[in-house]
Amino acid sequence: MRAKVESEINRIVRTLKNDQLPGGDWDYAFETGITTDAYMIILLRVMKIHNEELIRSLVERILSKRESDGLWKLFPDEEEANFNVTLDAYYALLSSGYKSANDPDMRIVKRYLLSKGGLANAGMFSKILLAITGQIPWPNDYPFTLEIMVQPLSTPLNIFDISVFGRSNLIPILILADKKFSLKNSGGPDLSDLLVERFYVDYNYDGSEHQRYDKALALKKAEQYMLDRIEPDGTFLNYFSATFLMIFALMALGYTKNHPVITKAIKGLESMRVTIDGFTHMQYTTANIWNTTLISHAMQAAGVLPSSETVQKANHYLLQKQQLLYGDWVVHNPDTLPGGWGFSNSNTINPDVDDSTAALRAIKHFAKRNPDYRGAWDRGSIWVMSMQNSDGGWPAFERGVDNKLLSALPVQGAEYLLLDPSSADLTGRTLEFFGTFTKLNKTHPSVKAGIIWLVNNQKDDGSWYGRWGICYIYGAWSALTGLRAVRSMEQETISKAIRWLKKIQNEDGGWGESCNSDIKRTYVPLGASTLTHTAWAVDALIACTDESTSEIERGIQFLLDNGEKDDWTTAYPKGQGMAGGFYIHYHSYRYIWPLLALGHYRRKFG
Repeated sequence: MRAKVESEINRIVRTLKNDQLPGGDWDYAFETGITTDAYMIILLRVMKIHNEELIRSLVERILSKRESDGLWKLFPDEEEANFNVTLDAYYALLSSGYKSANDPDMRIVKRYLLSKGGLANAGMFSKILLAITGQIPWPNDYPFTLEIMVQPLSTPLNIFDISVFGRSNLIPILILADKKFSLKNSGGPDLSDLLVERFYVDYNYDGSEHQRYDKALALKKAEQYMLDRIEPDGTFLNYFSATFLMIFALMALGYTKNHPVITKAIKGLESMRVTIDGFTHMQYTTANIWNTTLISHAMQAAGVLPSSETVQKANHYLLQKQQLLYGDWVVHNPDTLPGGWGFSNSNTINPDVDDSTAALRAIKHFAKRNPDYRGAWDRGSIWVMSMQNSDGGWPAFERGVDNKLLSALPVQGAEYLLLDPSSADLTGRTLEFFGTFTKLNKTHPSVKAGIIWLVNNQKDDGSWYGRWGICYIYGAWSALTGLRAVRSMEQETISKAIRWLKKIQNEDGGWGESCNSDIKRTYVPLGASTLTHTAWAVDALIACTDESTSEIERGIQFLLDNGEKDDWTTAYPKGQGMAGGFYIHYHSYRYIWPLLALGHYRRKFG
C-alpha cells in the first residue's frame, strides 16, 4: 500500500506541475452548466456583435449537454428536466440563428415548455432575461424597489443587509425594473407562442403614489455602486450574471452600446471562455486564486518542498493577489485593515474567508523566513479572525448578513442569494486553519465560539450542511477537521459524525453524494463513488484517529484504483452557489482533494 500511495502522490504532483501556468497559477475550469453559454449567445445577438465563431461553438456545447429526451438538467441525476435551464437553452439556440423552431429536436423542447405552463412558469432570473429582451413585459412589482439604495445603514433593511453576490445582481435589476428597459433583438426569435397565459400589466401604473424617496438620487447611487466595483478586466466583481445585468442597466441609464465601460465589460465576459472536452464554455468566473491556494497547500502537505520552483511560483502569484483595497466587507467590519484573498484572477476588492485561509495555509512556510510574506500573513490572519460572526461561526464574504426576513421574500433562491450566514464549511475550515497553522486551540475565545457554533448546528444524523460544496459530506469533513485541529473535547459530536461517515461508505470503499441533497436538505446518496467525496470523507476519518481503520484503508484503496478515472462521476458537480439553481464542477478537485488525503494518510500512518 505504501508504495502505491507514493506512486499516486507522485503522479498527481507531476500532473499539477505540468499544468501550472508561467505566472505560477492554475486555470482549471470553473464549469457551471449551460446557462452562461445561453446568456452569452443572447447578449451577443441583442448587441449585434457578430462573433460567429464564439456563437457557433456555444451552440455546439449547449446541444452536447442535452439528455436522452432532448431536454436539459442542472446535474445528471436531477429527478426531471429543469424547466429554466431548458427554457434558457431553447431561447439561446433560436437566438443564435443556427437552430429553427421547426427543427424536430426543437419541437420536442417547445412541447415540453408548453406542457409546463410556458413562459409563465419561468423562474425570476429567466423572466428578467425575457423582459430585458422584450419577450414579456416587466411586472409592476418586485420585492425591492430603488428605495433600498437610499436607506441609511441604521434602518432595519438596507442594501448592505443583502449579500455581496446578491447585491451585485439585485442592483442592476432594480434599475432595469424601474426603467422598464427592453432591447429586443430585431430579427431574433419571437417567444410569444410560449405564452400559455397572458402577463397582466397595468400600463397606467408607475408606482409614483407610493414613492417617498428621491428616485434620481437612488438611480445615481445604484449606477455608482456598479461603476465603483468594476474589476480590471471590465467585469462587475468578476461575476458573469452581474456583469450581464450591469450592461443592460447602464444602457437603461443612457449609455450607448459602444460606451467604453460596456465594450470592456463584454470583452471581460469573453475572456472567461474556456475549452472543455473540445467545447467552448463561458465560465461564471475564473477560479485561478482558489485553484492555486489549494494546490500549493496540497502539494506541500504531500511532501513537495516549499523551495521547489512550483511552490515558489505559486506563492509569489498569491502574494501579488492579496487584496489591499477596502471592499463591501468593511461596512460591517469597519475597524479592520484589508488583507484577504479573492476567488478569481482579477479580484481586487471582493475577498472571502475560504480563499484567505487557503492562501494563508499555502504561504505559512514562507512567512517564517520572508518579511514580505510575514506581512501578508499577519494582515490575512487578522482579517480572517475579524470576519467571525456574532453567533460564533464564519461567513463567506461579509459579517452580519443574515437577516432571516429576507429568506422569506419571493426571490428565487432568496436564502442562498440574499444571505451570507455562518456555515459549517466556513467555520470548520477556519478553525482548521487556526488550529493547524497558528496553534490556537479550544481555549481561545473565538475558537471556543466557533466550536459551540458547530456543535449547535450538527444535524441529527451526525452530519453538517456544507453551504458551498456538495454537501453533507463536505460539511462533515470541514467540521471534523476543524474540531480536531483545535483539540475540541466534544467527543460525542465527533463520534456521531464518524459513525455517520462510516455508515454511508459505499461497497467499493468510496463515498458519493447527490446534488439532490442540496435541494432536499437531507443527505441523498449519489449511487456511485466520486474521487472528491471519497477524499473528503477519508481525510475527515484520518483526522479523527491515531490508527488507521478498515474504512480508511478501503477509502484510500478507492483513490488509488480510480485516480485516473474519467467518467460522469468525475464531471459531477461538487460545488454549489444556489441550491436548485447553480452547481459547479471544479476541474481541479480531482487532483487537490485526493492529493491532500493521500498526503495526510502517508504522514500519519506511514
